[in-house]
Parts: sequence; structure tokens; C-alpha cells
Amino acid sequence: MGALLSKSMDDNFKKQQEFMLMNARLQMERQILMQNQMRERQMAMQIAWSREFLKYFGSFFAVATVGLTAGAIKRKNPGMLAPIIPLSFIFAYQMDSAYGTLIYRMRGEAENIMETENDRLQLPQGTPTFESIEKARRAKSTLSAFLEK
Repeated sequence: MGALLSKSMDDNFKKQQEFMLMNARLQMERQILMQNQMRERQMAMQIAWSREFLKYFGSFFAVATVGLTAGAIKRKNPGMLAPIIPLSFIFAYQMDSAYGTLIYRMRGEAENIMETENDRLQLPQGTPTFESIEKARRAKSTLSAFLEK
């Protein structure tokens, strides 16, 4: 009778372990998907910000270029065209950021860094551990001093 009960409990225990493992895996998959969706939304907001900024900067660049060109022609002073050069670099960068291939080049460079220069990515004092986080939490917590008394 005891062996039968023990076998039944072992089967239930194994089923419970399988269920917990499956549940943990499902939770991790959901967390990964959620983090990826948040990353995608943040990147979409960054691209949208670049495009919005480009509208304003493009308008400023056009007005400045026309004004500086008109002023240079009117005063016969080609030196007035000098600010157009750095403004054009900024405009080109913003165009590349908003509509070009900048993000793909940055991703490629990031992948290259991760593969060939992995030592540059190491955190000071290594990867945080549960113990180091708990130690810092306890040091900052006013409740833990009260509970230890």
C-alpha cells in the first residue's frame, strides 16, 4: 500500500515539476517578446523623432541657404556662404538617420563590435549577481534595519 502511494506521489511530483518547467519557459518567452516589442517601439519613436526633427531642420536649412545665398549675391561676399557647409553636413546626417541606411550601418557595426571587440563590452566589476543586488538593496533599505532588530 505504501509503495503504491509513494509511486502515485512520485508521478504527481514529476507532473508538477514538468508543469513548473513549462510555466517558467512560457513566462520567459513572454518576457522576451515583451522586451522585444518595447525595443521596437522605442526604435520606432526614435525614427519618428528624427523624421519630425528633419522637417523643422530642413525648413531652417532651406530658409538659411536661400537667405545666405541672396545676401552673398547682394553684398558680393562669397564668405557669407560658409555656414551652408556645416549645415549641409547636419542636414545630410538627419536625412540619413530619418530615411537612409544609418540604422543598418549602425547595427552592422554593433554586431562587428560584439564579435571582435567583446572585451570592450564588459561591465565594471563584472555582471551583477543576485548577491550583489541584494547587498545593495539591503544597504539602501531603511526597512531592513528595522526588521533586523
